[in-house]
Amino acid sequence: MKKVIVTGGAGFIGSAVCRYLVKEKQVEVLNLDKLTYAGVPESLQEIEESPLYQFAKVDVCDKDAVSALFADFLPDAVMHLAAESHVDRSIDGPAAFIETNVVGTYTMLDCALEYWRSLPKSAEEKEPSSNLCPLSSEFRFHHISTDEVYGSLGADGLFKETTSYDPRSPYSASKASSDHLVMAWFHTYGLPVVITNCSNNYGPYHFPEKLIPLVILNALDEKPLPIYGKGDNIRDWLYVEIMPVRW
Repeated sequence: MKKVIVTGGAGFIGSAVCRYLVKEKQVEVLNLDKLTYAGVPESLQEIEESPLYQFAKVDVCDKDAVSALFADFLPDAVMHLAAESHVDRSIDGPAAFIETNVVGTYTMLDCALEYWRSLPKSAEEKEPSSNLCPLSSEFRFHHISTDEVYGSLGADGLFKETTSYDPRSPYSASKASSDHLVMAWFHTYGLPVVITNCSNNYGPYHFPEKLIPLVILNALDEKPLPIYGKGDNIRDWLYVEIMPVRW
């Protein structure tokens, strides 16, 4: 049975990940969440009694607490979602974004590296590797990032994995910083990592400061609908739940 640490698992994306891993994949999950304003414990009610699910109210910047949880839980992987994520809030108060997104990611990487180094290595993993990330390694550190690290797209085109970083806000700058830390831990120490830079997400338990739930709630209350900038921005959206395929 696989065991996964999920950080930020009380957020609307993290809770969807926890529900999916426990209910659909029968994976044992340890959810690390500080339960800030955007954390919604109710989003985890359907799995909170499952023997596959554990919760720890922990700040990802707390190295001693995080390290102890690694040693006790013995994960096969980490899915690091914990982050401050609202652009407007980052403009008004960037310090929290630097602390959680940069320092928190460093702390998780440091703990993950210490734990990974303690794991027994196969003969293949002990051999020098040109890419520093042998495929035989069963441990992974998955860093969930954002496409906002690439800046503004413009009217045409699309972002690629080779797109240059060009963050434009304290939020995107903090996420770009965390991406670079993850890659540094890969290139310098060989920690097996994966980075995903997804576009905007929406779904159940989405905090109402974000565009889609804000527009829906304002429409239901017959309030004005907010328009960002001139209203000509184009966005891609990903639904957080796994949709069943029907033929």
